[in-house]
Amino acid sequence: MVTRKRVEPNQERLDRVVAEARRAKDERDRSYRGQALKLFPWICGRCAREFDHTNVHELTVHHKNHDHDHNPPDGSNWELLCLYCHDNEHQRQLEQHGGITVGKASNESGATHTPFADLASLLKKPPGD
Repeated sequence: MVTRKRVEPNQERLDRVVAEARRAKDERDRSYRGQALKLFPWICGRCAREFDHTNVHELTVHHKNHDHDHNPPDGSNWELLCLYCHDNEHQRQLEQHGGITVGKASNESGATHTPFADLASLLKKPPGD
C-alpha cells in the first residue's frame, strides 16, 4: 500500500484566486451584458428559445440601434438574442444597407455556375449510356 503525504493548499494562492474571481464577476455584472442578463428574462427576443445557466453563453445582447456605445441603464437599447438570431439580424442589416454579403467583395458578381442546368437531359438518358 502506498502512503501519500498530504499537501496543504497554499492559502495565499487560494485567496488570490478567489479575489480575482470576485473582481471578474463584479466587472461582468457592471458590463452591459451583465446588466441585460439581470434586467431581462433569458429568452431569445426572436425565436423565444429559453436559456439557463448551462447555455446562457449562447445568449447575446443586441443593440437595437446598432450603437455599441449607447448603453442606457434601463436597457432600452438592448434585446437578448440567441447566437443564430443575432447573426441573422446583423446579416439582414448589412443586406438592407447596400446589399453587402459576408465573404463577397462589392465588385464581385453572383455565382455563375449552374450545377443543375443539364439535369433534365441527364434524367432522360436510358440506363447504361
